Amino acid sequence: MRRRDHRRLAVILLLLCGLPGACKPANEAAAPAEAAPPEVATAAVEAVTVPRTLDLPGRLASTRVAEVRAQVSGIIQERAFEEGSLVRKGDVLFRIDPAIYRAEVDARTAGLARAEATRVQALKQSERTETLLEKQAASTAQHDIAIATLRQAEADVASAKAQLARARIDLDYATVRAPIAGRIGRALVTEGALVGQGDATRLALIQQVDPIYADFNAAASDPSRLAERASGKEETEVRLVLPDGSLHADAGRLLFTDVSVDPGTGQVSLRATFPNPKVVLLPGTYVRVRVAQGMLPGAVIVPAQAIQRSSAGVAQAFVVGADRTVALRPLRAGALTDAGWIVEEGLKAGETVVVEGFQKIQPGMAVNPAPWKGDRAVTASRQP
Repeated sequence: MRRRDHRRLAVILLLLCGLPGACKPANEAAAPAEAAPPEVATAAVEAVTVPRTLDLPGRLASTRVAEVRAQVSGIIQERAFEEGSLVRKGDVLFRIDPAIYRAEVDARTAGLARAEATRVQALKQSERTETLLEKQAASTAQHDIAIATLRQAEADVASAKAQLARARIDLDYATVRAPIAGRIGRALVTEGALVGQGDATRLALIQQVDPIYADFNAAASDPSRLAERASGKEETEVRLVLPDGSLHADAGRLLFTDVSVDPGTGQVSLRATFPNPKVVLLPGTYVRVRVAQGMLPGAVIVPAQAIQRSSAGVAQAFVVGADRTVALRPLRAGALTDAGWIVEEGLKAGETVVVEGFQKIQPGMAVNPAPWKGDRAVTASRQP
């Protein structure tokens, strides 16, 4: 029985060994397939010449500001403008009840006519007295009195003319007009309000915003060069960076730098002016003023997406080596340009950095690099 069992076992083993791979050694078994390296988008580090600019925080201010006030007292009859609209110099804004001022003009006109009649009578009396004096029919004293009466009458005429002119001015002030052109705000009074009673009541505020000023500050070490640009000795371009990061369509120019440095901040004030024909810039808006600082040759540029920040705030980037493995390298970033960051230390031209696909990789991992398809312009700005 035992021999038969051994024979059956031998037959079974022979049959099993006949199956493919059944009796191969363990080291000859098929190894599992390795995962393919992750694909990442990469870009070459470039050395280019870029414009270098200085970004400074600033605030927009109106070119001119005029408070519209009532110069005569009375009841507001009409508001003749639309709040928030653009007005021209001389446009009618408010109308104050003019009845009392018209009556005053009429009274002063009558007073002038009376003074003119008195002057004519005094003139004739003076001429008559002079004739009688020549004929020795009147005394010198009578002639002197006639001359003095004539001069007093002429003075009364001049006074009456001045009073009439004043009455006409008050009547004209009853129609409140825009002193400057610009954008007018909300009305501070309504129809039916009594204004100008003992005080020049504020009626509205007009601000001229085309062009518009941008007031900003620079470190005390910079104003010497900026002052030359402001004086026109050196051409420069000043641009306005809006709160959303976009550039104002029109370039501006520097007007002046202040003559003293703020002892508290160590900065000096500057002012630039910008065209604002569509009134998209409003006074009080916080902006950044971008001042050109010449050209920067040989700047090492990487796309903005390639720069990562560590938890400590250190700039770093994944660099692809010749063996297609990545290494995380700390950098010192300088200017942020439209083309990307200017790297002042940590990279050199010709190296390759990862731009997209960071979530797939770790330092020391092999990758499959693919060209990055992003656009790269060249416009620099240095952060203060």
